[in-house]
Amino acid sequence: MIKISNLIKKYGKLEVLKGIDAEISHGKVTAIVGPNGSGKTTIIKIILGLVKTDYGFISIDDQKNNGNHEYRSNIGYMPQIASYPENLTVIEVLSLIKDIRNRNDNPEESLIKKFELTGELTKPIRTLSGGNKQKLSAVISLMFNPEILIFDEPTAGLDPVMSNRFKEIILEEKRKGKTIILTSHIMSEIEELADEIIFLLDGKIYYKGSVMNLLIEKGEVKLEKAVAKILEEKSAWN
Repeated sequence: MIKISNLIKKYGKLEVLKGIDAEISHGKVTAIVGPNGSGKTTIIKIILGLVKTDYGFISIDDQKNNGNHEYRSNIGYMPQIASYPENLTVIEVLSLIKDIRNRNDNPEESLIKKFELTGELTKPIRTLSGGNKQKLSAVISLMFNPEILIFDEPTAGLDPVMSNRFKEIILEEKRKGKTIILTSHIMSEIEELADEIIFLLDGKIYYKGSVMNLLIEKGEVKLEKAVAKILEEKSAWN
């Protein structure tokens, strides 16, 4: 379990996170949702150890991540837009990452087939389409069989067939008991994949719980409309 306890983060005078408390469970897909600037990316960066909190902490399986970054070897991260050395080929990027992890096996082989990257292996990164770069990021996030998976807008740039295949892989990983965090602006995708939802606005949590309970609470059958109601209510409060 990932436990987020009273996270506060400021950039200068801008308070990005305002006392966030949440729990993200094993064996579930938890969606972190909210408009741009709500704090989603900052939370993910703190979990990854890329940003330090001003106050509060994150613990993973009861171990606080205060300066100890060893836990990151058990996280697979797929960013929305990844950046790789443009002159390297796909196979060279994968080899480089395995060298960093001190791996001399080929855990990526089955994933390369699943994501149809076999024909792209010898191509330089600069020649890849956006969709193929996304598929490479997906392979890298999954190839070491991590217990925690973080997918940031994972289907952006993927064609419908590959998008559907990737969603099937996410559900397969959930069945294995993985801890999965997902961000997406596509509410139908969240509705399809997520068990739990954390909805952020202006650095605060306005809803956390199951997707089904949110639909019931807001009297809606579609997540998009339920989320719209949260935004309307927030505007009314102001």
